[in-house]
Amino acid sequence: MTATPTPPAVPSSASVVVIGGGIMGVSTAYHLAQAGVEDVVLLERDTLGSGSTCKAAGGVRASFSDEANILLGARSLETYRSFPTLFDQDIDLVTSGYLFLLDREEDVAVFESSVELQRSLGVRSEMVTPTRIADLSPLVRTEDLVAGAWGPDDGHATPESAVAGFARAARRLGVRILQHTAVTGIAVEDGRITGVETNAGPIATGTVVCTAGAWSGALGAMVGVDLPVTPLRRHIMVTAPVSFDARSMPFTLDVSTSFYFHSEGSGMLLGAPDRTDAWGFDMHQDPRWSEYLCELIEHRAPGLADVQAHRGWAGLYEVTPDHNALIGRAHEVEGFLYACGFSGHGFLQGPAVGEVLRDLHLGTTPVVDVSGLSADRFAAESLRPEAYII
Repeated sequence: MTATPTPPAVPSSASVVVIGGGIMGVSTAYHLAQAGVEDVVLLERDTLGSGSTCKAAGGVRASFSDEANILLGARSLETYRSFPTLFDQDIDLVTSGYLFLLDREEDVAVFESSVELQRSLGVRSEMVTPTRIADLSPLVRTEDLVAGAWGPDDGHATPESAVAGFARAARRLGVRILQHTAVTGIAVEDGRITGVETNAGPIATGTVVCTAGAWSGALGAMVGVDLPVTPLRRHIMVTAPVSFDARSMPFTLDVSTSFYFHSEGSGMLLGAPDRTDAWGFDMHQDPRWSEYLCELIEHRAPGLADVQAHRGWAGLYEVTPDHNALIGRAHEVEGFLYACGFSGHGFLQGPAVGEVLRDLHLGTTPVVDVSGLSADRFAAESLRPEAYII
């Protein structure tokens, strides 16, 4: 039986406490410290990236249907392209493009409109024919496809490396990162944050930033803020080395089934939902998923039929009712900021969202306008659905 690690000693106070050590948390802590905010503390109940980030597929893209998501994705891509220079950390960025496969006529108009919006915002993307799809991703069966959407500058990277780079840079700027430190409560007095309770003792603070992913709803409830985030299990499988040039393959996604694949080292990474959505925090691998994955491969990517499984895992999406993120400052209690509910695109937006949370804390105009992503939109029934989900 593995012993529970002893949490480190916590400071008596902090100017800002960031809760959650995934890509959102470490990016936020880094950007706050870089802007001159002192006494920033990041709390992670397990180890950095152990929640959803390091179980993610690692896609990075600016291909979305929502303007805020396009801009957040594009800005984050700029950071990821420069990551080795900025953070002295290789994240194995592969920019082989992102290819969305469409086999339903009703999806084409949505993606055409999205591509038009992306292009108006300076993102290179285009609609492509099934013939072009066959050239871009020769593993794919194209007979029933009607079109595709292609983002040549998108790709994928290694999430744990990005977390490590941000964390190391944050520490160098004075951020205290405390792993194995669980939040057990958040103190509120007269409508404002006054502290955080942990399994290692209290920390007095006037500002809490919630970046706890699928676990954010519980933190919001501690201060009376409704963060409608529901965990949804997703599986991933990585193959043994393949005989073809995997790294030349785009991140390919079948929109109607959410089956996707991209290179992973000398092999391939494949992902898909469960046959029936599995809501909740159960991250056990379901053996029935492998059978479903084989069906999806046979249907959409018969070129992958002979690959050999090497390893796999399950992780959690943090899903909101409109599959769009929650980013903002709570009006119910002073000093509570949040960024969660990214519904599968958190890793790719982490760098830019960290900048946005920095700006919200400092009271300056955010680098991307995220006012429409406030959690208040659900009470106002102002849903903001995102079409480019997986």
